[in-house]
Amino acid sequence: MKILVTGGGTGGHIYPALALIKRIKETHDEAEFLYVGTYRGLESEIVPKQSIKFEPLKVEGFKRKLNIEGITYNVKTVWYFIQSIRKAKKIIRKFNPDVVIGTGGYVSAPVCYASSKLGIPTVVHEQNSVAGITNKFLAKHVSKVAICFEDARSQFKDNAEKVVFTGNPRAQEVADLKPNDSLKQFGLDPEKPTIVIFGGSRGAAAINNAVVENCSGFNQAAYQTLFITGRESYDSIIKDWRKKCGEIEQNSPVKIVPYVDNLPEVFASVSLVVARSGATTLAELTALGVPSVLIPSPNVTEDHQTRNAKSLSDVNAAVLINENELKSVNLINEINRLMNDRELREQMSEQSRQLGVPDASDRIINLMSDLLT
Repeated sequence: MKILVTGGGTGGHIYPALALIKRIKETHDEAEFLYVGTYRGLESEIVPKQSIKFEPLKVEGFKRKLNIEGITYNVKTVWYFIQSIRKAKKIIRKFNPDVVIGTGGYVSAPVCYASSKLGIPTVVHEQNSVAGITNKFLAKHVSKVAICFEDARSQFKDNAEKVVFTGNPRAQEVADLKPNDSLKQFGLDPEKPTIVIFGGSRGAAAINNAVVENCSGFNQAAYQTLFITGRESYDSIIKDWRKKCGEIEQNSPVKIVPYVDNLPEVFASVSLVVARSGATTLAELTALGVPSVLIPSPNVTEDHQTRNAKSLSDVNAAVLINENELKSVNLINEINRLMNDRELREQMSEQSRQLGVPDASDRIINLMSDLLT
């Protein structure tokens, strides 16, 4: 079976694709893959490192601001799109895939459009509760639309018969993780209650600042804190922390790090996670049944992170705090409330687990197989 995968720009589009590829390799060892992405997106660095054949396309997204600069840019974008459809058709004809799957991002548009016009079974995967513009455009052309939040279903109402709930492949990739000793690498005790605070790979200034403001409270807490600042923010956060609360002692219950590579392993070993509400993070948290405090990023299209977070907070799997409330809501008081109530955390954990889709990749594989029969 030959499978062409496309998607990119951000990790939220790339990592689900890689998780799906990994699972397909486990179940179909004869499968052959080609990944089509952009020259500049993260996928151009990440995918080749996974020993997956990679083909780049030049394609850009549209600017929403329609001033002279925006209009000029969008005219160029249309030209790139037309050219990329032509190149995508050449790539597709050469590789001759049995099925194509797109996981979002601008590059998915020309590739999935081209594959559908060539009569190849094509699936698009929508990770968020608010459907992206690319997948909305592609829905009428492709064979199936896989979703991760039921909220997204109504946004494809003109193609309702194509929509299938599958969940996010990252969920299946982490679902079998158990509590482990991963906290030891940070000098923390795996046997003690621990929280993780992180705002994504680049960090989130509002979350970082709120944590530093409450540094004395975290230092005195009965639980441990692993504070992940993001690589770009680490030096300034360490400086601010020292200025406000002094040096971090070796026996301190707080450990500050710029980045963690094996984050799902850490999630599986902690009592509570404080984080943004990107689709991949929520797929991991719900697959593992981890209670959370979610602080949606306000800097995303159509405020989709708030919608993502509400899917958990509405069933008491998480607490939602809007970023603009961080100054009025005492973050550490909310964390302490949850950490002091084990029964509540256990209830949240169960609600979170019920939202998880631990067989998400298998559902997509079955969907693809159905299209080939």
